Amino acid sequence: MKVLVADDDRGSLLVAQAAVQQSGHDCIVASDGDMAWQLYQEHRPEVVVSDLMMPGLNGLDLCRAIRADESDLYTYVVLLTSHGARDDVLAGMEAGADDYVTKPLDPFTLHTRLLAAMRVTSLHAELASYRSALAAQARTDPLTGLHNRLKLAEDLQLMESSSERYGHGYALAIVDVDNFKSYNDIYGHPAGDAALQAVARVLAEQSRDSDGVYRYGGEEFLFLLPGQPLDGARSIVERTRAAVQELGIVHAGGTCGVLTLSVGISATWADRGVDGRQLLKEADAALYAAKTAGRNMVAVAAVAEQS
Repeated sequence: MKVLVADDDRGSLLVAQAAVQQSGHDCIVASDGDMAWQLYQEHRPEVVVSDLMMPGLNGLDLCRAIRADESDLYTYVVLLTSHGARDDVLAGMEAGADDYVTKPLDPFTLHTRLLAAMRVTSLHAELASYRSALAAQARTDPLTGLHNRLKLAEDLQLMESSSERYGHGYALAIVDVDNFKSYNDIYGHPAGDAALQAVARVLAEQSRDSDGVYRYGGEEFLFLLPGQPLDGARSIVERTRAAVQELGIVHAGGTCGVLTLSVGISATWADRGVDGRQLLKEADAALYAAKTAGRNMVAVAAVAEQS
């Protein structure tokens, strides 16, 4: 573990540093509260051992600052107090401290506190890992591994905020697998699932790292393309459409004999000021136009082209 020790008394600081290092942990030292806060932000130690009274931030203020700044990972805080100072101990616990050690510092006592701190911080790290995994799972489509509609809603909101604040444009494309119901009817749902997975892989491969790719529902997918004008978006999805056709997934019920895509695109930019909900409607209308015109093609929303 990384352990930050903060104490303005040099003798006590050296004793604590030696005890931490003998316990097998990395030790960072600070001679006042302000330095401790700066080092905490820089190193994010698992444990902070702080004197209660010292220049700059005192131990209580440092503890409150740490608790206010924490995210998923937990910092175990041990306060150093005067022997028998019950009011100080109570104030420290109310400020968010986990434990206390009385002065003069006993290395063995500090060692036992570090053992407890290691168990607690390890448990918090494990819980944070589980929470992160659950959050990712909640935003991932289980069949294709792409983002799902929950993640789309979050990303679209962020994109709208960026567009409103900085004038950044973006494009949105709805992608539909042509005649997919008949594909399932002819080849069965397991084959249909495999086809959707193959299409999803192509979409992910054709996208940039900054692009968002989502399973929108059933056989529909969606591209969220930040910083892309209509021409750039059209180029990306046209390349994707061609790549799926080149997979050569046989489809006797399709117009080309293989699985194909139809795509509808819309976009917004600084002078247009259209929100995500409107872009979805426009892209959906363009997709309908592509299907009506014969499928296996890319169509751009007329209102976007005219803007």
